[in-house]
Amino acid sequence: MQKLTVILSILALASANAYADTSCETVKMADPGWSDIAATNAITGFLLTGMGYKPKVDTLAVPITFGGLKDGKVDVFLGNWMPAQQGFYDKFVANGDVVQLAKNLDGTEFTLAVPDYVWDAGVHDFADLNTFADKFDKKIYGIGSGAPANISLQEIIKKNDFNLGQWKLIESSEQAMLAEVSRAVKKQRFVTFLGWTPHPMNVQLKMRYLKGGEQYFGDTGSVYTLTRKGYAQACPNVGKLLTNLSFTQDMENSIMAQVANDKVSNAEAAKTWIKANPAVLDKWLDGVKTVDGKDALAAVKAQL
Repeated sequence: MQKLTVILSILALASANAYADTSCETVKMADPGWSDIAATNAITGFLLTGMGYKPKVDTLAVPITFGGLKDGKVDVFLGNWMPAQQGFYDKFVANGDVVQLAKNLDGTEFTLAVPDYVWDAGVHDFADLNTFADKFDKKIYGIGSGAPANISLQEIIKKNDFNLGQWKLIESSEQAMLAEVSRAVKKQRFVTFLGWTPHPMNVQLKMRYLKGGEQYFGDTGSVYTLTRKGYAQACPNVGKLLTNLSFTQDMENSIMAQVANDKVSNAEAAKTWIKANPAVLDKWLDGVKTVDGKDALAAVKAQL
């Protein structure tokens, strides 16, 4: 009987070790400095930490992120907005240098926006902007340099599409762009800027999205999870988690709003949301183990 117990213990240990993902303990993730990706990185980081992994998030511009994925310096990127990043998809994903692992969000919108009073004045379309060129001071406010959306706007200006050839793109961080928009709104000045959903700006600002830019930004889109080539095979347990992970607009908006309104960290807001909605863990952690091969669901729930 004692011999049988020893054999069973050895088999159990071997089984756990077979699933163990210890060589993949550190998970290198990227954040372009966007509120939505900070939220989804926080959710993923909470899960990984509960599973015994060590998530490491670096703030990297989108072009650097794609290059890092190609070179193996970045493992995971949760912010492949499509079709806004079509150019990067064509350059890195289509040829197999980077892997598009799973869709993590549907129904996104990402294009130029204006405050409601500008909309009410008659600016509903990209083609309407130049009619009010002087009021806009011929400026479009974008996000960080190198962002795919900025590249699209620069192409519009270069081609003089919508008669915007004399306009200037102001590149800055997401926070700086929105601070400029807030200043304009207080003075009821005309301003156009990159808007997207999910994001707290949709609650904090009375804003409308312009039509006409679908060739560059699509109508509605999706966000995908990317990994470096071969990552899901080398680290199958994390790969399974990433494949399972999907988010909703309400989920992301709720987390981002708590960060913005209550001045808490993304990690705190993500944990609060998961604690209030623990049923999501069943799908996210289905077939997933801890880093040492134990039950991930129990381990993560213990962190709540």
